[in-house]
Amino acid sequence: MILRLFLLCTFGLALNSAVSASSAPPVPYGPIPTQRQLAWHEMEFYGFLHFTVNTFTDKEWGYGDENPEVFNPTDFDADQIVTAARMAGMKGLILTAKHHDGFCLWPSKFTEHSVAGSKWKGGKGDVVKEISEACRRQKMRFGIYLSPWDRNNKDYASAAYITYYRNQLRELLTSYGDVFTVWFDGANGGDGFYGGARETRKIDNRTYYDWPVTQQLVRDLMPGASMFSDAGPDFRWVGNERGVAGDPCWATLNNEGRRPGGTSDGLNSGERPGTHWIPAECDVSIRPGWFYHSQEDSKVKTPAELVDLYYKSVGRGACLNLNLPPDRRGRIHDNDIASLREFRRILDATFAKNLVRGARVTASNERNGGSSFAAKNLLDGKKGTYWSTEDSITTPEVVLSFKQPVRFNVVDLREYLPLGQRIEAFALDQWKDGQWAEFARGTSIGNRRLIRSGFITTEKLRLRIVGAPVAPALAELGLYAEPEGVKAGS
Repeated sequence: MILRLFLLCTFGLALNSAVSASSAPPVPYGPIPTQRQLAWHEMEFYGFLHFTVNTFTDKEWGYGDENPEVFNPTDFDADQIVTAARMAGMKGLILTAKHHDGFCLWPSKFTEHSVAGSKWKGGKGDVVKEISEACRRQKMRFGIYLSPWDRNNKDYASAAYITYYRNQLRELLTSYGDVFTVWFDGANGGDGFYGGARETRKIDNRTYYDWPVTQQLVRDLMPGASMFSDAGPDFRWVGNERGVAGDPCWATLNNEGRRPGGTSDGLNSGERPGTHWIPAECDVSIRPGWFYHSQEDSKVKTPAELVDLYYKSVGRGACLNLNLPPDRRGRIHDNDIASLREFRRILDATFAKNLVRGARVTASNERNGGSSFAAKNLLDGKKGTYWSTEDSITTPEVVLSFKQPVRFNVVDLREYLPLGQRIEAFALDQWKDGQWAEFARGTSIGNRRLIRSGFITTEKLRLRIVGAPVAPALAELGLYAEPEGVKAGS
């Protein structure tokens, strides 16, 4: 009897242990995102506001000798600017609080080269305050750009300038509420005014800025803010200013030896498997230039071009940072707004209806027999649930069967990011003429992968994971149809 009880207890413990192991989620693979990076991924689409003395001197890069009085918008309206961005679907705005010319859009107590010396509002204005408050009113997130290079400051290239720079960063991070990002440009040194010296100053960007100390200042003052530079630490440059991510565009990067302003090798595609989670941002302007120039009023990107950029940035796992330069009134130009409005209409019409609703889903394998990790999680519209398989199954497949044939041209895939980027290759098949026919394949999925093809009508769709080092963890699979008449941009 004692032996029987012992065996039953032992078997019971082993069974419970096996069930527990089987029902456990997969172990994270490789680098994984932090909470602040996950919050950044959620944004997907936000905007830049390039606005300074350059707007009034018709330059892209100011020299630093501009008279602050030239900054004088005639009808500045922060709510009009933020409304235009929100209408386009952006979730936040990053303001160039100080560009390379050194002119500050807030009344910094550390320099006279600011709005305090301008004619605008008699020197009593504060662009940073007005934009940040308009963002809060409209439930948009606010970010700051503070150029490390300063062509106005007399101390640039000396140790005194680093103290000046950090003092200004502290002003911005303690005076304007919550900030979702701090954006550090990679432009470093060259010719400038430099307090009247009018000379060329070069710095060693590997050591001069002492970035670890500056980054720690941001962490201390604004712990939820993600930081951008060429190499992160939270998200990276995509390697071009065309707004186009590589295919693939891995969220991971080998970070050893990288620094702001350093090499751009690997930034467009990311690196697999990578040592750090440093996903890409695609920055691009709606116009040829970053600042407003009246001669570019007829050169605003078309709605089709903007839609195309969306698929080549957000649709490749990156975030899209689209620049909207305020004009000399201090407003977003009507041409820009018209293009944004139609761009938004196309996206809203495309993603209004997920055609997988009501489909029957079957998988070749489901972790724990399909309880918490069932394939049906792919269709529930929730990013926090996912389909996964037993650890030994790394190349499974999922089939969607429809009551009536569906017509689509966009497939939407998302991985469950807290477990890392696990899928390395996938393929999509349609049921055609009584057999499976492949119509697309790809590699990186990450935060979001949008596959845009010609229109397909089918009664069944199959997703095959054809390459993965570990069991996949896929959160969403969607099918959508663009409205008729939409053409890809150039």
